[in-house]
Amino acid sequence: MIQKLNIKINESSRIPKYKQIVESITNDIAKGKLEIGEKIPSINELSASCYLSRDTVEKAYKELKNKKAIISVKGKGYYTSKTDLISKISIFFLVNKPSYYKMSIYNAFVNGIGVNGHVTLSIYHCDETLFVRALQKNLGAFDYYVIMPHFKDEKLAHVSATDAVLKEIERIPKDKLIILDNNRLEIKGKYGSIYQDFKDDLYNALQEGIDKLRKYDKLILVYPRKSVFPYPMRIVHGFTRFCGEFGFDSEVLDEIYDDMELNSKDVYITIEEMDLVNLVRQINAKNMVLGKDVGIISYNDTPLKELLGITVISTDFKAMGETTAYMILKNKTEKVKNVFKYIERNSV
Repeated sequence: MIQKLNIKINESSRIPKYKQIVESITNDIAKGKLEIGEKIPSINELSASCYLSRDTVEKAYKELKNKKAIISVKGKGYYTSKTDLISKISIFFLVNKPSYYKMSIYNAFVNGIGVNGHVTLSIYHCDETLFVRALQKNLGAFDYYVIMPHFKDEKLAHVSATDAVLKEIERIPKDKLIILDNNRLEIKGKYGSIYQDFKDDLYNALQEGIDKLRKYDKLILVYPRKSVFPYPMRIVHGFTRFCGEFGFDSEVLDEIYDDMELNSKDVYITIEEMDLVNLVRQINAKNMVLGKDVGIISYNDTPLKELLGITVISTDFKAMGETTAYMILKNKTEKVKNVFKYIERNSV
């Protein structure tokens, strides 16, 4: 009986030992490793087998009873008693910013989990301090941690992670961890990951549209270097590689400026929505024809871009959320490259 219990006590953890017992037993119940109505060790038995004080185990069992995870039968012992709360997987979903794209991933994830789990959303705004605080506050309180790590330095440049961030992530049990949208982290152990390859994804997507791009003289990437929520520099690297290998004249701008020098046969790749809006406004004001005089490719798809006929290069946000839910429901710890698409419309 004791061998069947998956009691994991981490002596170096700051989580109280009784909390670690509660977490181990509720996890085993939720995952079906302990059947409903199954007898578990007495307080004395578990205390002896795990080298813990009787008071520690008693405190854990009291909390488990309060959660209705176990019941005690006088003269017979303790038995598992699964409730709706225990049967549902608890998930901490930590996202860097509240954008349309991030929320699309989150919504697809929640729909994929369905009635099988409770999801708690937290946003840290690319801020290291908020991120660390969120993990410290919630470590040990959830069955799974889904994390999108994107940060900014003092100059608003994109950073995949800092030493403080990696230190906190390392504290999460790897079988409970899924990293989203970033494959640049040096994390030990086997954990789940669904990611974009920003450099190769952009390079490969532009290759798909190369026939249309050939009718333009110059490719211009609008990369917002001073955005409040910075984007990976690997986007620029992929753009530079593509233009170099295929012989395109190119330029990287920080933004779409007012009164741009718009030249016929230029094609722009925009990332931020306001740059796209400003560019389209200026094209219309100068009576130029979108897709003929000036081309536009926008990064990340939205329903409005589809409606307006804007060509996009975009990861599949819905697929990312659905894949994450699948991995949790099936207890997978795989590394999965998310689908990235070139969707041609009327703007090139």
